[in-house]
Amino acid sequence: MKKFNEYKNLDLTAVSENVTQFWNAHDTFKKSVEIREGAPEFVFYEGPPSANGMPGIHHVMARAIKDIFCRFQTQNGKKVFRKAGWDTHGLPIELGVEKELGITKEDIGTKISVEDYNKACREAVMRYTDVWNDLTEKIGYWVDLEHPYVTYEPKYMETVWWLLKQLYGKNLLYKGYTIQPYSPKAGTGLSSHELNQPGTYRDVSDTTVVAQFKVKKLSARFAAKISNQINLSEAAQNSCGGALHWEEFDKNLQSPIASSPISILAWTTTPWTLPSNTALAVGRDIEYVLVKTFNQYTFEPINIILARVLLEKNFGKKYFAGTAEDFANYTSENKNIPYQILAEFTGEDLAGTEYEQ
Repeated sequence: MKKFNEYKNLDLTAVSENVTQFWNAHDTFKKSVEIREGAPEFVFYEGPPSANGMPGIHHVMARAIKDIFCRFQTQNGKKVFRKAGWDTHGLPIELGVEKELGITKEDIGTKISVEDYNKACREAVMRYTDVWNDLTEKIGYWVDLEHPYVTYEPKYMETVWWLLKQLYGKNLLYKGYTIQPYSPKAGTGLSSHELNQPGTYRDVSDTTVVAQFKVKKLSARFAAKISNQINLSEAAQNSCGGALHWEEFDKNLQSPIASSPISILAWTTTPWTLPSNTALAVGRDIEYVLVKTFNQYTFEPINIILARVLLEKNFGKKYFAGTAEDFANYTSENKNIPYQILAEFTGEDLAGTEYEQ
């Protein structure tokens, strides 16, 4: 087998520089487009990066993938129009500039003129364009950097409105409803990018929401599971004044009578999303319990489903493990509320249970 001598003097940096110099000297990228004049076109608008921050390795990876498509279409004989762009996020830039200048929105027009404020924002949003352009050249990413679209320019905004009008004219727009994060201070909605800006999040102690989702139909597996663990007649007699009425579940597994609802507890850090809730997630192997108790706000009897590990967290303060006598004697005047575990099961047993939305 023939052996090849190892070449140990390979300087990849020098090779890269030589290739880049050759491309620039011969205007290779521009000519690769011009020589295909009249050929079928392939148009590429780059999803624009933000020049107010330094590029990262993830930008290199994304651009390598984008470049593959453009070069493939070029090899197929098409004239490939590659348009670069800059995404000039409005709100993050404004907040950053205000922080740098030590001002607030209320100071614009008094401590600083509108013209100077806008100028500072434009400078901040394009702060690292030279770094981006240098990286673009070094990684061999071919895109028209001389005529980029910039999202803060009126021409770009007018184009977006024109496109929306075309979509509207073709009946491709419809009215929908989504829940969006909102900034009371800025008076505007927020994008996911804006929500992840440095300083956006901080650790605070806050009151969170534990919502009750009322069960309207039990899954067959769950109904069988709890019926095997609960003596129905005894549960009815010893429950909250006889209000549990497990024996009144019908053969179609409908919900119990209104006097004793079953509710699933679900903790959320985003209560504003509850109106659009479509499902509850349970862990297949997580242990859950069915607990009978009284609602601490309405004092009505209620049956709760929650994870066993959260039992102490939810029933550890004003609640106590009660007896049949405690339930029979409970009134709204009592400071402590009894609770009792009626059944134990897993998330797999709960799957298929329906609740009111």
